[in-house]
Amino acid sequence: MADRGSKQVSGSTGDADEAVVLPEFAPDSEELELDTTVLIEDPGPEVPSVEEPDTTEVARVAMVFEPSGKQVRAPVGVNVFDVASWNAIAVDSTCGGHGTCRKCRVQILEGEVPAGSVDARAFTEEEMAAGWRLACQAAAWSDLRVHVPPLTTRPKASTVGVGRQVIHRPTVLKRFLELPEPNLSDQRPDLRRVMDGITDIASSADPMVLRGLPRVLRGADFAVTAVVVDDILVAVEPGDTSDRVFGIAFDLGTTSVVATLLDLTNGMPLAVSSMLNKQQRYGADVISRISATMLDPSSLESLQQLAHDTLDELTEEVCTEAGVERPEVYQVALAGNATMVQIALGIDPEPLGVAPFILAAEDYPDVKADELGIKVNPRARACLFPALGAYVGGDIVAGALACGMDRDQRIRLFIDVGTNCEMILGNGEQLLATAAPAGPAFEAASIACGMRAAAGAIEVVRIDDSGLQIEAIEGAEPTGICGSGLVDAVAELVRVGLIDSSGRFVPDEVARELAPQVADRLVMRGKERVFALSGEVPIDPASLDRVVYLSQRDVRELQFAKAAISTGWAILLEEFGIKPEEVQQVLLAGSFGSYLSPKNAIRIGLVPDISVPRVVSAGNVAGEGAKMALLSGSERNGAHTLVEVINYVELSDREDFNDRFVEELAFPVT
Repeated sequence: MADRGSKQVSGSTGDADEAVVLPEFAPDSEELELDTTVLIEDPGPEVPSVEEPDTTEVARVAMVFEPSGKQVRAPVGVNVFDVASWNAIAVDSTCGGHGTCRKCRVQILEGEVPAGSVDARAFTEEEMAAGWRLACQAAAWSDLRVHVPPLTTRPKASTVGVGRQVIHRPTVLKRFLELPEPNLSDQRPDLRRVMDGITDIASSADPMVLRGLPRVLRGADFAVTAVVVDDILVAVEPGDTSDRVFGIAFDLGTTSVVATLLDLTNGMPLAVSSMLNKQQRYGADVISRISATMLDPSSLESLQQLAHDTLDELTEEVCTEAGVERPEVYQVALAGNATMVQIALGIDPEPLGVAPFILAAEDYPDVKADELGIKVNPRARACLFPALGAYVGGDIVAGALACGMDRDQRIRLFIDVGTNCEMILGNGEQLLATAAPAGPAFEAASIACGMRAAAGAIEVVRIDDSGLQIEAIEGAEPTGICGSGLVDAVAELVRVGLIDSSGRFVPDEVARELAPQVADRLVMRGKERVFALSGEVPIDPASLDRVVYLSQRDVRELQFAKAAISTGWAILLEEFGIKPEEVQQVLLAGSFGSYLSPKNAIRIGLVPDISVPRVVSAGNVAGEGAKMALLSGSERNGAHTLVEVINYVELSDREDFNDRFVEELAFPVT
């Protein structure tokens, strides 16, 4: 079935008819101008220009995507990435098909797609000869059979946080009732009869309850269970089901989404699952997704559906794992940044992406779960966290709630490290918050050999007297480096002196003097110096396309990210009137914060220079906050109170921000 806002075009190849979902606009129209700006670097081997074939007599081409075998037809000249996206075939990408991330690797099994200059920088000559191309650069001028590598849909994500003690008082209640049957002396209406048995927990009823109420009461001989959510009767079930009460807490992140199924009768988690946000085809960050809706308004509906699909797929997984029927889930709680929440609700996010960065609403009334695409009990409610601003959303409020930022009297700094880095500084009485644009370095999206935290990603880097030691996720052969590995690599190279305080690789003779055990890993790749993180020494520069390396540009990307963050917390400390050494605890939140080395975060200046034990990995505190909202009505109300007491500090209008940012680019000298 085609999505709304699309049209379905039928075509035929051979004896079989197939359908392809195309957008309403013509893919080869001027409306599809893409930002193809790329940073200048070694151009790689020269590739001859290819004259585009004459297509005057050919309207469409056929494509077969492997390993699914899906057959589609598309207008001639459209690139493989766009065709895959239109037909719900997931191709890895962090730039949204703009040609800058070089992650949309596909293999052309049949058909001709000449290699372009961008392909030459992404693949070796052997790989190009074997048909490997970047999907966003691979224009289809003839019929193709394309192999799409499986997308990593189970990222290494933090699913356990540092929640605090919560008084178990959920707003979803069940009560088993054995009601007297009506007679001539007791002619109370059915609804009145039920409500009389729950006057202490319910004050009104959802009108939809009435539809099946007469049949349920009489079919169960008036022995039923009343289901109450937030003082409203939402269902009447036959028999005693009072021990079957469930809720799902969602952390709706830009990159990954985590779902936790809870037994609301005792507060115990029954199942946890995470996956990549299906919106990733539109880019790795919120700005890319906002831009997509600005360039093509119909993209909002597609992005909304992808968010709904992600949430509902996770719902199916956790319910299946725990043996819970979907109608037994009566409430969900969702914490997400402002852009993700607005898109999930179908609200235009454009005002979030342009000055003065305005929210549609700082708080949302409770909506039904099915309005978020979550198919559980048809009258299940969804609790959404309030937001402080366009870039300090409900996920940060949920995290602050879980960490007790308004309750702990110590001076604590909460940092959610990511593309947009949110920070809260407080002592229980005074709370300040801000957001800094860190960029995609921590997601490894802008890193030469960067990849998500999945099997094969280098996540730990150490340098000792014997040389370089690395650890890849799941012990797999290294195929790239993720954010935590990037921080480790740079921090270790700074420590041994191979990177100076300005972020530049030192000359070879200095490297051999300071760290002879790894100096041979500093080699030239074209005109750029890089440090080889994998492979055996001596490193053959010609083989660098087959090893994982750290480039000078990668170091700069990390410097920009850490400078934005350190400028942000430095301004908060100044506003608070304290010095860095007065901070008693730093909480590193989110999936990335869970795997970041506190020692190395201090070494590169990402966090204040305090003792290592005072820097704590807080984990998925946004998810913890969502769980707390399900387990306690008072905690859910506490989130709304937090928004009222936190003061937001805007960085974009500060005249001194740029100067302070430049000052923070340097790595600390120890």
